[in-house]
Amino acid sequence: MNFSDSWVARRSGLTLNDLEKVLANALSKGGDYADLYFESTETTSVALDEEIVKSAAQGFSSGCGVRVLSGERTGYGYTAELTIEKMLQAASIAACIASGPAKVSRSGFEHSPAHRLYEINGPGASLSDRVALIRRADSAARAADSRVIQVMASYADSVKHVLVLTSDGRIAGDVQPMSRMNVQVIARQEGGQPQRGYSGGGGRVGFDFFLTERTPEDFAREAVRQAIVQLDADEAPAGEMTVVLGPGWPGILLHEAVGHGLEADFNRKGVSAFSGRVGQKVASELCTVVDDGTMARRRGSLNVDDEGIATSRTVLIENGILRGYLQDRLSSRLLGAAPTGNGRRESYHYTPMPRMTNTFMLAGESDPEEIIRSVKSGIYCANFGGGQVDITSGNFVFSATESYLIEDGKLTRPVRGASLIGNGPEALKHVSMVGNDLKLDEGVGICGKEGQSVPVGVGIPTVRIDRMTVGGGK
Repeated sequence: MNFSDSWVARRSGLTLNDLEKVLANALSKGGDYADLYFESTETTSVALDEEIVKSAAQGFSSGCGVRVLSGERTGYGYTAELTIEKMLQAASIAACIASGPAKVSRSGFEHSPAHRLYEINGPGASLSDRVALIRRADSAARAADSRVIQVMASYADSVKHVLVLTSDGRIAGDVQPMSRMNVQVIARQEGGQPQRGYSGGGGRVGFDFFLTERTPEDFAREAVRQAIVQLDADEAPAGEMTVVLGPGWPGILLHEAVGHGLEADFNRKGVSAFSGRVGQKVASELCTVVDDGTMARRRGSLNVDDEGIATSRTVLIENGILRGYLQDRLSSRLLGAAPTGNGRRESYHYTPMPRMTNTFMLAGESDPEEIIRSVKSGIYCANFGGGQVDITSGNFVFSATESYLIEDGKLTRPVRGASLIGNGPEALKHVSMVGNDLKLDEGVGICGKEGQSVPVGVGIPTVRIDRMTVGGGK
């Protein structure tokens, strides 16, 4: 790709000479490194509640961020106007914040390698097509069970164009699609309390995905199933017990309780429970945890990260041994490690930081049914809601939205109100069985960190944890 053919050049009239001037200005007060991050995003969303379309919106935003690194200091400025004047102003701001020993910008750019993990299909669907999609979800949910009293459905998609130019002479670009559908239902039976069910999915896919692969009816029926299960659920017991995590979305516990602690910025600052522990045993030998941004069409995948580096498959924990951290450019420079393609940001308004992409535990050798049979008394958690984790200690609390008692090796009664309380590293040490049924989530994950949100993927096979505290209503 020639820069003159890029969306930045077409929309702004900027030339490579202009951008070299901006980078030189960014380093005019010193600094080790500078980069320019261009972004243009088109979004569409529709939402339905009580069979009425409550909102429909289309938007467009674009801008550029200028970053300067000088040792541990970061200077950052951004502008929504892609003009040479505004960009030079942003560069001056970043230069002043990160002033340091003077360095000289390199002239000329070479294209960085990138994956091809997703496709951009032709023109997107019309607004009426999107509305028809969520109406199908509404109809399917209401038809599934007479106890459904409310349905909320939404659909959103976006296409993001990015271009990154660096002072060490690299240029990388990407076009990133994203689509997602959500269905939430409320069900109630006579004399009982209303209960909720939720389902959704998507990824770096187009509108056709929801017509051929995962339809509105699929998500609607799953949301109804979850709500109906809760109608007959008892209050969850409390105490220390054996916990079995189901495959797929329960990997959010792994993401929060372990994944964040393996991001390099927390570890170079020494505030993670995993700081300084590379090469040490931090989990059961049955546990291998990876972060993989190279999976085709997955929600957390990227051809290049937001620093222009190709994403990778990074082994974080291998057979219980900590192997490394998720790196962005800044942390990798300070720690003397190679970048892993995990520099991510919400938009051009923000600086990048180490973030997860698709994080999951590899499959083991146990049959999932064998895992259930091995538990005399415990709880099986099939779905999770929200949770909290303290990075420094590794302590976490998670609420389970669909759980069942395990009694004498069998799944019996559904229970509600269960919460899992524990410590990430300690919980992994008590993993005694790992299933052969690795499953990734449907494509709904959103990860928050320091005020920024980015899309992610999670996954896990069926896992038995011998000791964990369960909070419940009993």
